[in-house]
Amino acid sequence: MAWLYSVAAVAGLGSLVKFGQNVANSLLAETHCYQGVRTNGAPATADVNCFSVSPTGRFSKVFSVSSDSQLAESAHPGYAMPGLWDGHGHLLQYGEFLNSVDLFGSTTMDEIRTRVRGYVSEHPGAGTAQEWIRGVGWDQMALRAMPTAEDLAADKDLKDLYIMLDRVDVHCIWVSQAVLDLLPNDLPDVPGGEIVRNPGMGVFCDNAVAPIMALWPKPDKKKKATFLKSAMRQLNRFGLVGMHDAGVNADNLNLFKELVGSEDWTVRVYAMAEYYDRNAVCPDPVQRYNDPNGFLSIQSVKLFADGALGSWGSAMIDDYSDRPGISGSLLVNASELTYRAVSWATKGFQVNIHAIGDLANRYAIDAQTAALRLLCPCESLADCQARHRFRIEHSQIIHEDDQARMHAVGIIPSIQPTHATSDMAYAEQRLGRRRTEREAYRMRSLLDIKPVLGSDFPVEPADPFQGIYAAVTRRSPRTGRGANGSLDGWYTEEALSLDQAIRGFTEGPAYGGFTEGKTGVIQPGAFADWIVLDKPLEEIDVEDLRSMKVRETWVAGKKVYSRD
Repeated sequence: MAWLYSVAAVAGLGSLVKFGQNVANSLLAETHCYQGVRTNGAPATADVNCFSVSPTGRFSKVFSVSSDSQLAESAHPGYAMPGLWDGHGHLLQYGEFLNSVDLFGSTTMDEIRTRVRGYVSEHPGAGTAQEWIRGVGWDQMALRAMPTAEDLAADKDLKDLYIMLDRVDVHCIWVSQAVLDLLPNDLPDVPGGEIVRNPGMGVFCDNAVAPIMALWPKPDKKKKATFLKSAMRQLNRFGLVGMHDAGVNADNLNLFKELVGSEDWTVRVYAMAEYYDRNAVCPDPVQRYNDPNGFLSIQSVKLFADGALGSWGSAMIDDYSDRPGISGSLLVNASELTYRAVSWATKGFQVNIHAIGDLANRYAIDAQTAALRLLCPCESLADCQARHRFRIEHSQIIHEDDQARMHAVGIIPSIQPTHATSDMAYAEQRLGRRRTEREAYRMRSLLDIKPVLGSDFPVEPADPFQGIYAAVTRRSPRTGRGANGSLDGWYTEEALSLDQAIRGFTEGPAYGGFTEGKTGVIQPGAFADWIVLDKPLEEIDVEDLRSMKVRETWVAGKKVYSRD
């Protein structure tokens, strides 16, 4: 009896402590009221205009008050909604981009040289063997020619500098003669990559970038911390409270773990492990990790199947329409991709595979299906996938037979709507009309398998409202036009409704990152992350999405950005 009494006393004490904590949280909670609140919840919550936030940074209560109440009369201006997430971006690279040469939109070699020269004038000492000049955003389609080292050397101020510039899709790099001089004279071709030799040396794509990256003097921890701070500050300005970081190597994952929890860490990060050689087999050096406050999660891996469409690197079943005899590059063969997917999956990692071309998507589905069969030998593939949630990053060009396989199993497509509106300038040229119509840039037809929407920043602008605009209109957020300057959207049968697009940037990443009920919603128990707009998105003209500016961004109940 004494033992039973002691157990009961301890249990009672535990309940009392928990009760006391709940009372304290309730008493210390801060209440925020707005002109309106979108919760992403059931229709019954449509009239919500207030919520309370506990000291632990979670929503504790979501409710409505009458217009004549004291809370309503003192409501904050603006309309609140769940904070937005980017389902596929590159955090460190974005920070580096913000501190490097912006080449996006350049159309001539002179313009590129002018921008690089401007960067040099603002950053004395840049361009040495110890500090290469970095930049991103060139496109040979806009330049109407593949760039070379000689194009940089044409400017006497740049002639002897160490320069490395990423193509718009970051699958190719363009380097100066000083960098080329570090390489052997007779460079062999690289499987799964391309060394562009015509019209001259200077550009390396996909696996062929490895020799350059091995020579590049990488930024130290201090500089990386600066990049992360710059990136997070800018993402908060766009209304982003979280992102899925699509490829972080082991060293940088360790840096993330050191920095998470600091004052400057204001974005929740779902990080996908990636190795320097991108498809490394062994997951042992990476440990699963989940920050108790929800600011960093490491439980997924990113593998690579192919390159990118713009540089003819995406692996296709049939040849490119504009380059007969060329069908792109597999970065690893099918059996190796399957082996690596199984290796990571059996270690407990979500397996996410970069696949753009239809052959790459086919092999990605094969690899993920094989891994699911091993993980759940006595279960349906769909039930197994519902727990493990394997994803295909980009899911850009998928053969109709393989689209059916994705639907049957529930493999999650991770889609970047602005890739469709950027690529529409040349996609049909690459693919032909039939493949484009039936296989390319699906969105609406993939809704049933819970797509994750994102941007792939810095490849595309990080502004999620531009992604929402592209998803809804299938027009370029930069110009407001469709293909070839048309007023019509591009293949609008695949466009999303506004509500579907918003959920793709909130609920989609939550499901794809195992945080449903915690992120992408305003409800009791969820992380208190929200943004404030001047008007509800449902009430603005769709064209205003292109220049949308948030009033405020809040993460864990703390204001991390204010426009005023």
